[in-house]
Amino acid sequence: MNPKVYYTLLGGGFIASGAAHYLHLPMMVQFVISCVAIILAASFLGKATENVAHYAGQRLGGFLNATFGNAAELIIAILLIKEGLFDMVKASITGSVIGNLLLVLGASFVAGGLKFKEQNFNVKLASHNSSLMILSIIALFVPAMFASRLTSAQTEQMSLSVAVILVIAYLLWLLFSMVTHKHVLTDEAAPDHGEQPSWSKGTSIVLLIVATAMVAFVSEWLVGTLEEVTHRFGLSELFVGAFLIAIVGNAAEHSAAILLAMKNKIGASVEIAIGSSLQIALFVAPVLVLVSFFMGKPMDIIFTVEELVAMGVAVFIAKNISQDGSSNWYEGFLLLVVYMIIGIAFYLI
Repeated sequence: MNPKVYYTLLGGGFIASGAAHYLHLPMMVQFVISCVAIILAASFLGKATENVAHYAGQRLGGFLNATFGNAAELIIAILLIKEGLFDMVKASITGSVIGNLLLVLGASFVAGGLKFKEQNFNVKLASHNSSLMILSIIALFVPAMFASRLTSAQTEQMSLSVAVILVIAYLLWLLFSMVTHKHVLTDEAAPDHGEQPSWSKGTSIVLLIVATAMVAFVSEWLVGTLEEVTHRFGLSELFVGAFLIAIVGNAAEHSAAILLAMKNKIGASVEIAIGSSLQIALFVAPVLVLVSFFMGKPMDIIFTVEELVAMGVAVFIAKNISQDGSSNWYEGFLLLVVYMIIGIAFYLI
């Protein structure tokens, strides 16, 4: 393995082990150490994804980054379910959706647009992504609208039914986009100007797995500090889940998408940002509902009005900006503006 990689990974290990060793430190210190360790591990996910994309193509590379990046979100959410913090779980799901559609996609468009006047990606893929984004909002909106007229047992039944349907829909989307219509939805490869990957294919895959394991290792400490941090600073669970947890959990997507956009591989950036949001809404959220049921702590799929509005607004503007298959820095700035407005609203609640 590259010595630089080894020593950086070792540094991440020291940060993680430090969090475990100094458990007597104030919770705030543990929270900061855990966040730094997760972000450090996420940087490896980004770098490894870039190398995997070189071998497997932008779409598969972007999909792998979204999947491994969301692994952190899934692990943290399961630990929150174990603690019975359902509202924070739903807030983190909301934060992941709006964070990827607005923050990650917006930052990627800005970073790529400042270097290249206009960047293009597959129009048909953008169209399908738009349809799936609308589906994800409908799937979360309908149960919330009918929840007041259902008993607890009926709410649980609806949540489980919707969860199963969404998982099937997402798996069929993977079959459609990665197998039966792969040739239609694949971007033309961006010129690499003779660039060579830093690591071999095998090393890149190993680093993806190692970085994900590091995130899982540190996530439990992060979750253990959240309640005290929330009360100490007078923050709502909605803000903590939607912004703090989401930003830390999505660090892999942030770094990888921006890096790829600056190399004119905007197709991979779009796949990471939008693909990750779709994966959260259509797969991770339903899986969490199913996991909670088997854990004996059933969580419903009913989101608050504020969460639904935030996700709906994010989907609306992301759909309109990305559906033409091209991007520039100003469109990215508009996405960031919407993200900041929603962030202010959530903070003041």
